[in-house]
Formats: sequence, C-alpha cells, structure tokens
Amino acid sequence: MISVQEQDFNIGLEHENLRVRAGDPGAIVTFSGLVREIYDTSESASDVVSGLFLEHYPGMTERCLEDIVKQAAKRWPLLAARIIHRVGELGPKEQIVFVGTASAHRHAAFESAMFIMDYLKSQAPFWKKQKSEDGSQWIVSRASDAAAIKKWDLGS
Repeated sequence: MISVQEQDFNIGLEHENLRVRAGDPGAIVTFSGLVREIYDTSESASDVVSGLFLEHYPGMTERCLEDIVKQAAKRWPLLAARIIHRVGELGPKEQIVFVGTASAHRHAAFESAMFIMDYLKSQAPFWKKQKSEDGSQWIVSRASDAAAIKKWDLGS
C-alpha cells in the first residue's frame, strides 16, 4: 500500500495495520525518516535547516513506489508492505517517510525494508528544497544513495 500525502502519520497505527494485513507474520520491520535539523553538505559547513519543501509528480511518483514494492516482493516472501512519503512544507524533526514490511521471517522483513528505502531514496521522483539562514537550495542526490542500490543489483 502506497501513500504520498501532506499529513503526518501514526507509526503505531501503521504497524498495527501491517500486522493485520499480513495475517500471520513472523516479523515486521519499520523505518521512519525524519527531517534533519542539521544537514551536512560535502561542499560547505553544516547548515541548520529551518524547513524542507518536497515536490513530486502525482501519478508518476505513486507508480514508481508501487514498482519498488513489486520488485521487493519478487525478491522476498512479503506478506504486506507499506510506504508513506510526505510532500509539501515540513519542519525540522518532522516525519517524512515510513517504510514497513512484514514477512514470515526476520531476514526477509529487514532486507526488503532496506531495499525499499534504498530504492526510494535514489529512484523515486521527489524533489527537496532545503531552507536555512543562508537561503534555500535544492538537495542533490548523494553518491552514497547511488552506491546503496548497487549492492542489490549484484545477485540479479
């Protein structure tokens, strides 16, 4: 199940919904990402973030997220999966993303959640504009994000 939304989410409720949808899982793994208050750029000193604005391409973004979940389901025996990604104006320490996976076994739940998050971070069409005292700037993809998905391509 995929959601791209402006409103916040309740991690406990999302976990419980995964548990119910999965039926009889042996493991549920969840990840929630937050807007960092300090964003360390490689080009300059750390920057104190006052806000983050996220844009997406409606329809295309959801299809991309659904494809990421389908790819994960081909690799691991998932009983349920959930992605929530927020868009719009967010402040420091606010929740920005939720990824949850359920499977009969912990390894599949952990690995599939990492896979989904790695691909979400590097492949999903979201654009982030960071605001700070020094103004605002679009955040560019990091080399570490691209490197993270390479490990998943080794066995395919």
